[in-house]
Amino acid sequence: MMNKTLAQWLSHLETAHSNGLIDMGLERVGEVAKRMGLQPKCPVITVAGTNGKGSVCAFLTQIYSQAGFKTGTLTSPHILKFNERIAVNGEPVSDEAIVAAFERIEAARGDISLTYFEFNTLAAVEVFIREQVDVMILEVGLGGRLDAVNVFDADVAVVTSVDLDHQAFLGDTVEQVAFEKAGVFRAGKPAVCGQNPPPQSLAKHAAEIGAPLFISGEDFAYSKLENQQWSFHFHPREGLGFAQDFRRNRNALPIPALRGNYQIQNAACALSAIECLYAQLPVDLGAIKRGLLLASNPGRFQVLPGRPLTVLDVGHNPHAARALRQSLMALPFAENRIAVFSMLADKDIDGVLAIVKDQFDSWHIAPLEMPRGMSADALRKKLHHQGIEQIKEYPHIADAYRAALAGASENDRIIVFGSFHTVAEVMGLLQQG
Repeated sequence: MMNKTLAQWLSHLETAHSNGLIDMGLERVGEVAKRMGLQPKCPVITVAGTNGKGSVCAFLTQIYSQAGFKTGTLTSPHILKFNERIAVNGEPVSDEAIVAAFERIEAARGDISLTYFEFNTLAAVEVFIREQVDVMILEVGLGGRLDAVNVFDADVAVVTSVDLDHQAFLGDTVEQVAFEKAGVFRAGKPAVCGQNPPPQSLAKHAAEIGAPLFISGEDFAYSKLENQQWSFHFHPREGLGFAQDFRRNRNALPIPALRGNYQIQNAACALSAIECLYAQLPVDLGAIKRGLLLASNPGRFQVLPGRPLTVLDVGHNPHAARALRQSLMALPFAENRIAVFSMLADKDIDGVLAIVKDQFDSWHIAPLEMPRGMSADALRKKLHHQGIEQIKEYPHIADAYRAALAGASENDRIIVFGSFHTVAEVMGLLQQG
């Protein structure tokens, strides 16, 4: 695989591992990381959770960058280009940097087989070490305990939210999922939980390993003010060790650039992680304000400029659907509310549709051209099962979006949602102009 392009590498990695794209466990990837000597010399923030991970990473990246620190951020999945997954100071790194990292992994792994995401994770940390970043922000791909990111010890671990998703790998109950996500916690290192009350299994694991747990609504909170501002309060309970030195209020903060009412909660999780690392990476109020306004996370309730109002949202599970519904209800009145929609077959489409169906008057659907994609016929049957009748079918999502746009007036609203792949097709179309 030496002297291959990034595209050739990625094509190879999609089929290279004998157990497929997902093969949970730390033994193989941990051994290769050890052979490569991948030991971060800077603070590491690991971000897990059912939803909100990408937004928390976006806030952390921009705030630390605005404070003058060099950031390395691993996120997944990408929307248009693989390079989006590995960013330095918020900018995707070059093909050459990723290929060079892949080649070093290939040389080190010997006969150890690695998945696509394991290559991705090792490459990111390898690039960040070479770039000598001041802080690494690592988004968990799936779960936490057995995810490749967990090979690297977190100085602060964040769990944004816990709900059912990826049940085949993480379990059928919220408590099972929470235990998997709590696996990113480390003894003696701060853990931030954006959910109150936290799942029992998560709180129990933190107590058992001695990870001080900072809980939303108890140790940190926010209050929204009348004048398009909000305040953040970091007042940890006694008994969290070093907590009493950490009390701080951050006042007159701007509403984040990322749209959706839930984004202030995500920003509060990010600010809690920043306060936990304040002694090593001090951040001033100006950097926080600038970072909140500059944070970008495409495809997360992303409102496009112009009319009709068009929103892109990658939400693909019931938890995300509830957040989407709340955000849609906060938008101005629209004469016609049009969904451009497709989902993957292994997702809880019934759960998603049941939550959001009252927010749409008509549906434009199309299959996603990939092994896990649903056919138009299967999609239509799912919609009918939910009592949805106003449906138009198209061969591709791009066709569905074009038709929705052509038939909409400036007082209508188009929402593209259901999967990263659904949003990616429309983003690709928009990039072509």
